[in-house]
Amino acid sequence: MAQLECRDLCLGYDGREIVHQLNFAVSAGDYLAVLGENGAGKSTLMRTILGLRAPMSGEVLFGDGVTRNEIGYLPQQTVVQKDFPASVREIVLSGFEGQSGLYPFRTKEQKKTADRIMEKVGLGQLKRRCYRELSGGQQQRVLLARALCATRKLLLLDEPVTGLDPRMTAELYDLIGELNAGGTTVIMISHDVEAAVRYADRILHIGPVCWFGTPAGYLASEVGRPFAERMLRSDASNGAEGRR
Repeated sequence: MAQLECRDLCLGYDGREIVHQLNFAVSAGDYLAVLGENGAGKSTLMRTILGLRAPMSGEVLFGDGVTRNEIGYLPQQTVVQKDFPASVREIVLSGFEGQSGLYPFRTKEQKKTADRIMEKVGLGQLKRRCYRELSGGQQQRVLLARALCATRKLLLLDEPVTGLDPRMTAELYDLIGELNAGGTTVIMISHDVEAAVRYADRILHIGPVCWFGTPAGYLASEVGRPFAERMLRSDASNGAEGRR
């Protein structure tokens, strides 16, 4: 049974349709990369899945025990978020808000779970540090830990490596891969086609023509072939540089 299915989904805003009759399904343990040009509707799709925006038509269905308030979400960071004056542990614990209703306090079990997740993502020694004092990569780990407190079933990640240096980017991709290998379903918006093809097992391309399938199928498709050719040119260029 699919954890998430979109049927004939049409998305847009201000009365203008930007995605037409999108159909795809995500099962438990999948790693889906969502690709497309700026303005194609990738973030709009995320907000629709989260229930923050209504579709123009079509439907989003959940199964396999997943509900909207159990989705972990790592949004793109804003300048204000990067300067947030709270401790790492406070931010991570805020991931339980969707499960606690109006109850403002965290249970002992939730605190233990948060501590365990912080250890898992490499934040055990930083939990009392102020969030604003951390590096960009550490801040992304904090937000990822917060999303994991909301759920370990389904994670939505919106450009999680934006602004990170190559080493931190590789570390975060590796961590997301480990979470996926442990059974967490991942849906990640990305502009990095090469990384998407390397890490994901499903590709969803949003644009004038939408495409859904395997990475190999994507690179061989009419939609994905220009990206494949660009990657080959880049590899050839890097190889030539290395021989100089």
